[in-house]
Amino acid sequence: MNEIVYLVDGSIKKASSTNEDLEIISKSDGKRFFIKVKALKNIVLKRAYKDLDAKFDKNTLFFLNGYQSWTDTKEFIYKEHEKNVKKLPKFLINMFSFDRYGDASFYSYSKNKFHGYDVFYTKGSNEFFSFNHNYKNAYLIYEVYKKEGTISLSSDVNSKELKENEEFVIFDYSIYKNLKDGFEAFYKEFPQKEIEKEFGYTSWYNYYQNINSEIILRDLESLDNRFNLFQIDDGYEEFVGDWLKIDKNKFPDGLKPIVDKIHEKGYKAGIWLAPFVAEEKSDLFTNHKELFKRDSTSEFVKCGANWSGFYALDFENEKAKEYIKKCLQYYIDLGFDFFKLDFLYAISLPEYKGKTKSMVAEEAYTFIREILKDKLILGCGATLANSINRFDYLRIGPDVSLKFNDVWYMKFMHRERISTKVTLQNTIYRSIFNRHLFGNDPDVFLLRKDNISLSKEQKEALILINSLFGSVLMTSDNISDYDNEADALLEEAFDIFYNAKNVVYYRNGKYIDILYNLNGKQKRLVYNTRKGVMTYGR
Repeated sequence: MNEIVYLVDGSIKKASSTNEDLEIISKSDGKRFFIKVKALKNIVLKRAYKDLDAKFDKNTLFFLNGYQSWTDTKEFIYKEHEKNVKKLPKFLINMFSFDRYGDASFYSYSKNKFHGYDVFYTKGSNEFFSFNHNYKNAYLIYEVYKKEGTISLSSDVNSKELKENEEFVIFDYSIYKNLKDGFEAFYKEFPQKEIEKEFGYTSWYNYYQNINSEIILRDLESLDNRFNLFQIDDGYEEFVGDWLKIDKNKFPDGLKPIVDKIHEKGYKAGIWLAPFVAEEKSDLFTNHKELFKRDSTSEFVKCGANWSGFYALDFENEKAKEYIKKCLQYYIDLGFDFFKLDFLYAISLPEYKGKTKSMVAEEAYTFIREILKDKLILGCGATLANSINRFDYLRIGPDVSLKFNDVWYMKFMHRERISTKVTLQNTIYRSIFNRHLFGNDPDVFLLRKDNISLSKEQKEALILINSLFGSVLMTSDNISDYDNEADALLEEAFDIFYNAKNVVYYRNGKYIDILYNLNGKQKRLVYNTRKGVMTYGR
């Protein structure tokens, strides 16, 4: 199937070649494939499809890159399947907005189908590697039809309007028949970046929103000169979205004295914000609804059930953009050096007339970078391709849970759910992007004994994998409470984080074999993905 679906004169039509509505222009050198359309009338693109000449069998491994930061990503085997949140009872989906966190609101899931975004490869008897050059215009979705044994491309061009005689690139991708050539080409396109490694503290994974100045200053004092970053997470503001209103009960003197103390210790000062959303209870949403995006039915665009439920600001509303800029500037003026910006997928969750989702995210992420200039940005809950050359670091998995796979019923929920089990696999498999697209942030390690249900062995696996595969290493522990064993493991992690080289991995069923060189010695670990422990090398 090779066709373009579009709207013209009020009717949906399909084209596989040039017709009276559009001209299809294509070229290829055998490795890079380029297709664009020229509108001969005013049209609106909906989707474009193209079949690939790629083979696989039931022993093939498929790398499926998830839609956004938190979406589960790994090398899938044939018999595995993607979790389809739409199978949940409709009242649960509506109550908790489970379909808003990933691509479930606009992509059609099927038990017979795998899909991944922008970078795709297969391992096995038929190697295959492909990546998208056109990510600023449209996401490229790789679709694996298991029963049919075929692989197709889908370009997410939905909503792109073309005026008569306007041209638009719908496909621009490369294909390689072996992994070595594919990775070489990918890394030539995205050469290694000079990225400083960050070793730091974040308040979230111990206290969550229950922070105050006493807790923050106590944990700040516990850190030593191995750390270079101290980040205050959610809980300092009155409500999410009301970024200019610091909670005076928790922080009676505001945040400036804390920033000064962070700098006195020689650390970068970090702050968490979710600049594109506000929760229902916020003053912003209660009294300034004109700043929020509405859908085609005039309902506000809900982005999830966190806090009191939260909604997307309207990125085409200049006053909304002015508010975002004012809030970020406020924290720049306080002296913050490092900005963790969260729930960024929300800005392109609404449909914007005439633009693809990728185009909206490109504009929004560029807007953020222009405001923050040379400040360090850690993107979170963001679409990966749009984060390239916009953010210094990017979270590449869901939140770590204090239980290995979170509470039992969460495994039935959306693909972006909180899970240490899931995020550890994301950390390994998305390591192919580290220092090429951005510095990977694998989320926190936790070695404390209180307020946590991870086993000793799971905590050990978490810190080792994070230190091997990330450019950011964070914790939420008060490290002054560590015993000698925890201190020794932390010291080992420091060594690995800064000195490990030539890290490679191989999937073998439920195990991942990890090889690396440390201080001139070859090391090996075997990670059990189901139990979250190392079965060899420890």
